[in-house]
Amino acid sequence: MPGSSRRRLTLLMRGEGALTKAGPSYPQFTVRGIVLGCVMTFLFTAANLSLGLRIGLTFATSIPAAVISMAALRAFRTSNILESNIVQTITSSAGALSAIGFVLPGLIMVGWWQDFSFWPTFWICTTGGLLGVLFSGPLRRALVIGSNLPYPEGVAAAEVLKVGSNESRGSEESRAGLRTIIVGAIAAAAYSALAATQLAAAGVTKWFRIGPYGSVVDVTLQFALIGAGHLVGLSIGIALLVGLLIGFGIVTPYLAWLLATPAAAEAVWLSHVRFFGAGVIGVAAIWTLLQLMLPIGKGLRDSLASSRERKRGGLSLTVAERDLPIGWLGIGLIAVTIPTAMLFWNFLISGPLSVYAAALTIGALGYVLLAGPIVAAVCGYMAGLIGSSNSPISGVGILAIVGAALLLAVFVQPNLPSGAHAQLVAFAIFATSIIYSTASIANDNLQDLKTGQLVGATPWKQQVALMIGVIAAALVTPFTLDLLNKAYGFAPLSGITPPHALAAPQATLVSALSTGILGVGLDWSMIGAGAGLGVLLIAADTALSRKGRPGCPPLAVGLGIYLPMGATLPLIIGGLLGHLYERRAKSQATKRMGVLLASGFIVGDGLFNVGLAGLIVASGKAAPLALAGDDFGTSAVAVGLVLFAGMTVLLYRRTLRVAAGLPGTGTSKSGISGAPQNKDD
Repeated sequence: MPGSSRRRLTLLMRGEGALTKAGPSYPQFTVRGIVLGCVMTFLFTAANLSLGLRIGLTFATSIPAAVISMAALRAFRTSNILESNIVQTITSSAGALSAIGFVLPGLIMVGWWQDFSFWPTFWICTTGGLLGVLFSGPLRRALVIGSNLPYPEGVAAAEVLKVGSNESRGSEESRAGLRTIIVGAIAAAAYSALAATQLAAAGVTKWFRIGPYGSVVDVTLQFALIGAGHLVGLSIGIALLVGLLIGFGIVTPYLAWLLATPAAAEAVWLSHVRFFGAGVIGVAAIWTLLQLMLPIGKGLRDSLASSRERKRGGLSLTVAERDLPIGWLGIGLIAVTIPTAMLFWNFLISGPLSVYAAALTIGALGYVLLAGPIVAAVCGYMAGLIGSSNSPISGVGILAIVGAALLLAVFVQPNLPSGAHAQLVAFAIFATSIIYSTASIANDNLQDLKTGQLVGATPWKQQVALMIGVIAAALVTPFTLDLLNKAYGFAPLSGITPPHALAAPQATLVSALSTGILGVGLDWSMIGAGAGLGVLLIAADTALSRKGRPGCPPLAVGLGIYLPMGATLPLIIGGLLGHLYERRAKSQATKRMGVLLASGFIVGDGLFNVGLAGLIVASGKAAPLALAGDDFGTSAVAVGLVLFAGMTVLLYRRTLRVAAGLPGTGTSKSGISGAPQNKDD
């Protein structure tokens, strides 16, 4: 066997080479790839921000980006799997950096900002995102190479890239996958457009009372939520269901009875139960951090050893070992720290905190540089465990805002006049927004690096690609947030709340925590009760895992308690539908098509809502497409339920038929294409 072939076979066996015509010597960075990645980042970022502000969850964009990339680049004879991997790495930043919508609207809610000015918003996203890339480098060895974490989305993206590069069937599957995304997007946008005319309902909500108890039945009819539920899967769906039953079936009715206000169950949930869920999320996030301490330390030691090896010549380092050198990480950290400090300084230099601007800038910078790596590690671990789409940005964000607010309350607030309260609250949110960006991008980077490991990519090139993606996503984020704010606003605002305000659940909690700690106080009894339940859930999940049984992730349970039922119930339904679909899917190709359909749902729904926001701003009307009035409400609910259910069934059945016609899938007795499932499926 020739030396080059033997070397390539060795790389493949070690998971370091691409199972395609491409190899480590093929070009990874190309102008066309960077342009394609940036264009998709613009679109996916806008869609994800819309989704996140409605339900508090975003979706990973790697898989649809990989499909689109393979289909688009196939027109070029010199395209290869590593080039497509760089494209999906750039685009993946759209799924990650859009988590800034989980905190930055808090500045609007507390009344400190009136809009999203371009430069402050851009630099928050850019500096936080770049810090996320830099912090995640030393974690790669601990959490990607040296762990058995499954990285479901990273592995799935690698499979898509491998299949797409297979000349015998990749071309047809890539085209079919692209069509599936487009069909799902068009269908989702079409239903949202019909709902905007008010001829079909966008959801069904009914708060009710039974004797002394009160609760709600609430479901939102949005394909984006069904798609998100499909992606997070049945296990997370069950955990969300447990949380929903606890929050709306036990805690809300009980508190409504205890407070003798069954007719005000909604207010009970908003003012008490959500903080109960926050306590569950916070404890689960802390537990995750404690589990990470040893592997993170080992990863840092391995990274330093690799850097020393490189300095001695680097000839023994394989493709999979070529991280960004520690020295370059240090230089990058210094380079990003400077604009981060300027961000804090510019925020503080005007207003009642200006006399403390220098001290607060230094303190906030130290907090970001200390907390950033910690939350990056937590989110990276959870991305490896359950995927980027369900990484606990909410939980670590709660810890970050509580930490920032407590530090300000203890060391700064006693020395300030009463007029400085508003800026102090806003400053806590401002600092937390950078940590959010850091954590979300670090989480995404590790998922991408897992994909790269499986296809033979060079880690440092992927990290540079993600930096490009961060800047691209940061460019579109200010415009999208400002458009959504002008069209809908956020609830609750400081003052009057618009009738169609976006729920922005995470930002609502962040602003409430900051205001409570630095102002009127918090309902610590509910947070403490939630923390107690979180401990019990951790114990139960650990016991189930030790017995080899499926667990019930405490973070997902906390989200089920914390999120509105209208957002949670469709996610649960989507998880169930995805499970039923995959039971009929007898091949990996069929499963991939289901993932792409779900991604199309999210993209179409999100982009339509952004477009509708533009129409609302331009027309000055809250419902510019309305063709029916409130008197059609009952009929609209009936039309919506029947049409939404029918479209969902037809779209999934179409996807199964399309997948059945792909080469190499075979045909089962049920008429569904497939091959025997592997044990790891």
